[in-house]
Amino acid sequence: MTESHPRISKAVIPAAGLGTRFLPATKATPKEMLPVVDKPAIQYVVEEAASAGLDDVLMITGRNKRALEDHFDRNYELESALQKKGDAARLTKVQESSDLATMHYVRQGDPKGLGHAVLCAAPHVGHEPFAVLLGDDLIDPRDPLLQRMVEVQEQHGGSVIALMEVAPEQIHMYGCAAVEPTNDGDVVRVTGLVEKPDQADAPSSYAIIGRYVLDPHIFDILRQTEPGRGGEIQLTDALQQLAQTHSSAATAAGKVGGPVHGVVFKGRRYDTGDRGDYLRAIVRLACEREDLGPDFRTWLRSYVAEEM
Repeated sequence: MTESHPRISKAVIPAAGLGTRFLPATKATPKEMLPVVDKPAIQYVVEEAASAGLDDVLMITGRNKRALEDHFDRNYELESALQKKGDAARLTKVQESSDLATMHYVRQGDPKGLGHAVLCAAPHVGHEPFAVLLGDDLIDPRDPLLQRMVEVQEQHGGSVIALMEVAPEQIHMYGCAAVEPTNDGDVVRVTGLVEKPDQADAPSSYAIIGRYVLDPHIFDILRQTEPGRGGEIQLTDALQQLAQTHSSAATAAGKVGGPVHGVVFKGRRYDTGDRGDYLRAIVRLACEREDLGPDFRTWLRSYVAEEM
């Protein structure tokens, strides 16, 4: 019989980074508010959480991030102006962001890494499993990765990370997982994790991408985790401890925190953390829009032909 595990309802979105790769645009504007076509990147992430049934969202913010709170709040003056103009279409778009989920905010304070940012969520999350979504990774809504991860966590307990196979020469940019197969083709058992290894030291070509479903015992481990790569508290290091403790060799049954599984994702992912990939994400999403795509694709073909 499949063991039953608590239903997940909370999502945590770390958004305290300085966005230095996008300076000077991010000097006064949070990186997460940069538009991807006509919506800020962070709205795509909150929409993904809400679509997976996670309607309680905690955003980990920092200084100069007030725009994030304003975006997901009501703007009565703007709504009133649009109502008076009879602009129902834009009014609906404005109201969508404030109706997506119940939003909460906490400041990270010192930027001590992703592990520390996740630890800031402990008072809000309590003793429930929860999801973590990183804003640099946008997952196409037609490829419901987070829903699948929630299903795997509810089936197996423990923690679940999203994995994507990358070229060997790219693995040094990601956390990397050592894995064992399971009976489910898209699910693997994680036996070890390394943060941004050299290509020669990588245990596989499976890279961690920015989606996690975590057992609350991760907080106990993070409290004891020393700063790692880059002098920061790494979430990967805490998950490595869980993975080693609950490896098949150690027998997972009865161990606190449960095993670590990975869902191998082969769908559409848009990386907005790099300037070049950010531009490519905008082009791809614009090309697929019914309202923008036809004219934009025509112009793009013409532009590429002229430049070639």
